[in-house]
Amino acid sequence: MTSSERQRRPLPLVKKRMPSGRGSMIQPNVTNDGDTPLTPRFWVLVAVVGVVAGLVGIALMRLLFLVEHLAFGVGSDGQGFTAAVERAGGWERATPVLVAGVIGGVGWYLLRKFTPGMKSEADEVLWTGEGRLSFRRSAGTSVLSEIVIGLGASLGREAAPKLMGAVAGGLVGEWARLSDAQRRLLVACGGGAGLAAVYNVPLGGALFTAEVLIGSVTLPTVMPALACAAVATMVAWVSLGDNPIYPGVPDYAFDVRLLVWAVVAGPVIGVLAAVYIRFIGWISFRGARGAWILVAIPVVFAGLAALAVVYPQLYGNGRSIAHDAFLGIGSVAVLAALAVLKPVVTALCLGAGASGGLFTPVMCTGAAIGAVGGILFGHLWPGSPVGAYAMIGAAAMIGAGMQAPLAGLLLVVELTHSGLSLMAPMVVATVLATAVTRRVDGYSIYSARIAGEAPVAPAVAPMTSPPTDGDGR
Repeated sequence: MTSSERQRRPLPLVKKRMPSGRGSMIQPNVTNDGDTPLTPRFWVLVAVVGVVAGLVGIALMRLLFLVEHLAFGVGSDGQGFTAAVERAGGWERATPVLVAGVIGGVGWYLLRKFTPGMKSEADEVLWTGEGRLSFRRSAGTSVLSEIVIGLGASLGREAAPKLMGAVAGGLVGEWARLSDAQRRLLVACGGGAGLAAVYNVPLGGALFTAEVLIGSVTLPTVMPALACAAVATMVAWVSLGDNPIYPGVPDYAFDVRLLVWAVVAGPVIGVLAAVYIRFIGWISFRGARGAWILVAIPVVFAGLAALAVVYPQLYGNGRSIAHDAFLGIGSVAVLAALAVLKPVVTALCLGAGASGGLFTPVMCTGAAIGAVGGILFGHLWPGSPVGAYAMIGAAAMIGAGMQAPLAGLLLVVELTHSGLSLMAPMVVATVLATAVTRRVDGYSIYSARIAGEAPVAPAVAPMTSPPTDGDGR
């Protein structure tokens, strides 16, 4: 056995090496597990976390669908949310989100008042190395988030299952007395599995774990991430089904027009993503805190209700905006207005003190931008469907927004069960957008919201923030 082979951990079962004398260490991704040994016991725990993340995802989505049904008469599967909002007129449309303002204001004020210093941001505890989340604060935040989103708040619904999946990973890791490194990996796997379960995106959820939460696309990370996300997704099928989140999206064919447009649009979307991220970060750290939440959330939600008189698509996470754009539905004026208003109302909801996700709000903004750009580009070089441009724009915006191009691309494909023929222009636009966003500012929709110590003598003045007590507040 060569000296390099003796570094292999764990040792391979077959002790006799190949005649070449080369050790398995020569392939970088099979070297060793590092500080997170993938023992048989660890694999069992990964499966357990996957099951729990799937069950928690079911529970949270059922809560969301129940609230949507009570508020707007939406079906039990959550389909047709915007159509139901549109059917509701006047006060019937405004009342639910006004109620959400009161529930959210009082709920988050009391939750933060009685859980000071407790952590409820999976990204923060993973990136700072702590890996420990407060069950009480996380559960309260998750339930409140799904309730207000069901009532119309402009926030993403994935934050709650992602958070509670991460909590499950942490609790299982603590119970099993895993090492800190193993527990953090389990927390990350749980977070990605929660997202995978509610969106039916096992591959995207696994890449989200590796690329966003861990920042390492290696075998010791990807294998447990895939296993956990797959288990959670299959568990969620029992109640949520295995259909795509955006059904009926055509498999648009590749066209050179789309590739040319991707080269032009990618950098533009990258700049817009940087602006969006900076706005999210700015308003998150300068928003309402303490007792001001009791006023800010009802006021912001009332403003959302007023805007929804004209643009009911602003309610919820933006799923209908993205779906219409993917199908090529909507005028330039409406799509452009939604591309501007959706980021604004989402940021204001966060700044007012609400907690929720950003994945779908950011992706739907990219889809709307792509559709608008496609319609305008079609006047110069007609022939390609608007929906194809929307899919390219969505992938570029979410890839740049998360600073995770692989996850962004795969998530759009899995969410629509379409887009493989568009992969070349989607890749080009996403790479360019992500590179531009990284060069311009470097934040993501997740890192921009997390408070931390300012670096010593920074080359560029950072977004400073006041002390936080857990979830950016």
